Amino acid sequence: MVDVQDLARYPFLEEAQDYVRNESGTLDLILRSELGKSLLEHASRRVRDTLAQKNPEECGVYGRDAKEDIFTYVLARMLVSCINDRMLIERLSQFEARRAYSWFVREDRERMVRIAERVGIDLERPTLPVVAYVGLIGPLNDERWRLVNRRVENGHVSLLPEEMQELVEERIRAIIRERLPLIVPEEVCRILRPYTDEIAAALQQRALDEFGEVDESSFPPCIATLIKAVTAGTNLPHVGRFALTAFLHNIGLSTTQIVEVFQRAPDFDLSMTMYQVEHISGRAGTEYTAPSCATMRTHGLCVRRDEACEKVSHPLSYYKWKKKQNLYTVRKSSR
Repeated sequence: MVDVQDLARYPFLEEAQDYVRNESGTLDLILRSELGKSLLEHASRRVRDTLAQKNPEECGVYGRDAKEDIFTYVLARMLVSCINDRMLIERLSQFEARRAYSWFVREDRERMVRIAERVGIDLERPTLPVVAYVGLIGPLNDERWRLVNRRVENGHVSLLPEEMQELVEERIRAIIRERLPLIVPEEVCRILRPYTDEIAAALQQRALDEFGEVDESSFPPCIATLIKAVTAGTNLPHVGRFALTAFLHNIGLSTTQIVEVFQRAPDFDLSMTMYQVEHISGRAGTEYTAPSCATMRTHGLCVRRDEACEKVSHPLSYYKWKKKQNLYTVRKSSR
C-alpha cells in the first residue's frame, strides 16, 4: 500500500499521516488559502454526512481526487475535535470505519491479510485473545458476539473467517476513536469556527429529528427513578446528577428546563446548578452524552430493568425505541 489511492482508502494508517505532514507545508497557510477553503467545505460535508448516517459507499470522494480526500479526512478530525462532542466523535469513527471496510472487503486475499495485520488482526489465524476480543465487541449488540456464546480455548476465542473480517471494521473504528479528540490550537479552532458552527447546528437539528418532542412516559427506568428521587427531595450522587442532566440535554430540554427538575433537591443551589448544567450541556466547549447502560450499572444506577432494557445498551436508545412503540400504540388505537 504505497500509492495515494490506498492512503485515501485507509487514511487512519501512519503512512497517510506521514503523507499529509510531508505534503501540507504550514497548516495555517493551507487553511487561509483558497484551496484550504475548498478542502474545509468538503471536510464539513464529510462530517455532516456522518450525522446524516449516510452510506459511506454512496458519498464518493471528498474533494477533486484521492489526495484531497486524504486532506479532508484530516480536517474532518480537526473539526470534530474543536466541537469535542462525544456523540459526534463516535459517529465520525463509525462512518470512517465503514468507509474503510467497504474498500477492505473488495481487496484480494493477500491485501486483506496485509491490511488486517496493520490493525492487529491475523486473518490466517481465526482466533483472538479473550482480552482483545472483549475489547472489540463492546459496541456490538448481536447476541452471537457475547463471550458466553463463543468457544474459548487456552485464553483464545474461536471465530469464523468471515467473523474475523467483520472485526477488522470494529478494530478500525477503535483506532480512529482512540485518536480523537485531537489537540487543536485555539487559534486554529477560531479559523474553523464558521464550519464548526454549521456542524454544531446540524448536530442539534439531528438530535431534534431523532428524539422529537419530550415524552416522559418513554424515559428508561433508570432516568425515571432519578427524576422521582429528585422530586421526592433526595440528594443524588454526582454521577446521578451527571447522568440525568446529560440525558435531559441530549433529548432536547433547555438549560432552564433542566434546572427546574433539580429545584426540589434539598441542597438546591441555583448558581451552582446553572453552572453544572451549562458545563455538561457544552457551554464550556465540551458537550457530554449520557452514560451507557454499562456505566449506569457500574455506578449502581441501573434499576427496575424491564423487557425493553434487554433490547438496548444505552438510555437514549431505550428512549427512542420506547417512543416509537408508544407512537405505534397510539396510531393503532386510533384506527
